[in-house]
Amino acid sequence: MKIDTFKLERYFAEFEFSAKFLLSSSDCEPLGLNELLEMADDESHKQWINLKFAYTESQGLPVLREQIASMYEGIHPDQVIILGPQEGIFLTMNTLLESGDEVGSTFPGYQSLYEVAKSKGCKVSYWKPDQNHEFSIQDLELLVGSDTRMLVMNFPHNPTGAILTRIQFDQVVELCRKHDIILFSDEMYRYLEYDTEDRLPSAAEVNENSVTLCGMSKSFALPGLRLGWLIIHQPDWLQSVQNFKDYTTICPPAPSEILALIGIKNKDQIITRNLEIIRRNILLMEEFEVSHPDFIRWIPPKAGSIAFPELLLSKDIEHFCRCLIKKTGVMLLPSTVYDYPGSYFRLGLGRTGFSDGLAALDNFLK
Repeated sequence: MKIDTFKLERYFAEFEFSAKFLLSSSDCEPLGLNELLEMADDESHKQWINLKFAYTESQGLPVLREQIASMYEGIHPDQVIILGPQEGIFLTMNTLLESGDEVGSTFPGYQSLYEVAKSKGCKVSYWKPDQNHEFSIQDLELLVGSDTRMLVMNFPHNPTGAILTRIQFDQVVELCRKHDIILFSDEMYRYLEYDTEDRLPSAAEVNENSVTLCGMSKSFALPGLRLGWLIIHQPDWLQSVQNFKDYTTICPPAPSEILALIGIKNKDQIITRNLEIIRRNILLMEEFEVSHPDFIRWIPPKAGSIAFPELLLSKDIEHFCRCLIKKTGVMLLPSTVYDYPGSYFRLGLGRTGFSDGLAALDNFLK
């Protein structure tokens, strides 16, 4: 199995720790340990204080799985597996796909969502948005059919911030049901919808032939925990993933499970905090666009902590981003790391230092 270079992660590895202003981060402002522990109720605090660095249950801490299941309608804790989000993608693709399978995937996107399938010998077709970052159901219907084994979708979408309407979402679910397609739903940015009425059901709540991925990295502002979960209805699929997991991490890290439990119990407080930061930064970005109409085409995201504006300057996008970080310390993520055509760049909206980064970018343009 040959995996292509993870271009996004390579770009971050090259520049992240030298950047003064990380305007490309997809995470919300990370919570501090003390900040999180101050949210803990008595029971969770006791679990943290009495924590032992022992092996944990392979499928995940039962009380954590119960807490996760409570966020969904009709989900039992036994249908939840605790693991690393990246691990969840890797295990699912390696257990449910075979060489020659046809896979459809939203694109651009987090590279492993389609690259792992390609490494298995699958034929991957891309569901792409239009120039305004809208995904068409008609395009999807031309992409998938009775020969499709899996559809991979990611909404709220990384990197565009796009979401589907409820009608579109139902159409996707029905299309998968009609053709007996496994629906792999990456929901890492769920709960960061700017209007709660735009929040879609989880695929796990409406489709028994689905695998749902979520975790603590994005919406919960706890990327350092390296913890997420899969929700799987089909017992044989779940068992296959669990068996493969014995050859990767075996079990989740005990400290991360307790801290994740605290985070989920305080979901509303954390999500509210993150959305306040994002909304404030969107307003700053709208003002910036007015001041620099010849620099970018701002395409407002509808959810999530990132946007994907278009560079209007007659410059190579990667060359521009590399010059920017070397001269100012401002890090933007060029669309080339997604193998996506055009002059787009990923802009992170979830960090508190956003205004300082914009000021440095403004000086660079002047």
